Amino acid sequence: MKSIICREPGKLEINEIDKPKIAEGRAIIKIRRIGICGTDLHAYKGTQPFFSYPRILGHELSGEIVELGNKLQDFDIGDRVTFIPYYPCGKCIACRKGKANCCVNIKGAGVHIDGGMVEYMSVPLESLIQGKDLSFEELALVEPLAIGAHAVRLAAVEPGEFVLVTGSGPIGMGIMEMSKIAGARVIAMDIRKERLDFCSNILDIDYIINASEEPAVKLKEITKGDFPIKIFDATGNAHAIMKGFEYLAHGGRYVLVGIQKGDICFSHPSFHKRETTLMSSRNATREDFEHVVDSMKKGLIKAQAYITHKIPFNKVVTTFESLTRTDSEVIKAMIEV
Repeated sequence: MKSIICREPGKLEINEIDKPKIAEGRAIIKIRRIGICGTDLHAYKGTQPFFSYPRILGHELSGEIVELGNKLQDFDIGDRVTFIPYYPCGKCIACRKGKANCCVNIKGAGVHIDGGMVEYMSVPLESLIQGKDLSFEELALVEPLAIGAHAVRLAAVEPGEFVLVTGSGPIGMGIMEMSKIAGARVIAMDIRKERLDFCSNILDIDYIINASEEPAVKLKEITKGDFPIKIFDATGNAHAIMKGFEYLAHGGRYVLVGIQKGDICFSHPSFHKRETTLMSSRNATREDFEHVVDSMKKGLIKAQAYITHKIPFNKVVTTFESLTRTDSEVIKAMIEV
């Protein structure tokens, strides 16, 4: 079968590899759609933490079951599925505390182990998410939206709260949508006008702020002096992360969803007087995946609107470089297999 491997930063290749064989406790999935995410782009550029080469990329995946190692009550051959693409050890302190999403020894597809830019993939049965009534495109978007759902649940977003999301890529947009579903009043902040326009016109986000135009003044005005009680960083940009501390309400929670390689610093007195809670949000749990699937089925998420580019599997190698450019106007590129 064909696979796409990132041999080293800046170099993708199509390779022939063996098709996986069925085994007990596993399912073979015929991959149909692969979402290209920030992790893939950072890996290609050589800026992704926790990464080693060579690596088959891809973890935003959907497909259909073609083989099952065990008979399952809720799954059958031919079912449309997505799956949780990070595999915990089940033994470490995080796993024992019910936080398998941040397992000490976690193996993330497309990061720590080879991912889903392949024609067929073997996955653990316990990772399967049933996708009946959803399209392959929608199912390939469940994982990135689950990242947002997990962050919103971690922050305990409540109805009526002002929530600021900095960074309006697909992960930031997912946080915005999941915050709206939780009943929050959402503020989107970015420096890219076209992304902010998308948030306003397509996602119906309540408030829009360009980060280059006195954001603190506008945040104070929108919140009537309170400032946002929950802030999510989805930029992965050190400068943006550090500026975010200045925008938080007293008693607020600041959740870092984006990640960058360096250190961050902030004013301890300013942080302390607010009794700030600083959190990181990593991956997602089955609960988050199922919440997203349920929200999609209810029509609460505009999943198809995210897909701005569709790429045939055999064109990925020659197209990928263009997706990394800041002028690409890509929100979500979807590989069709």
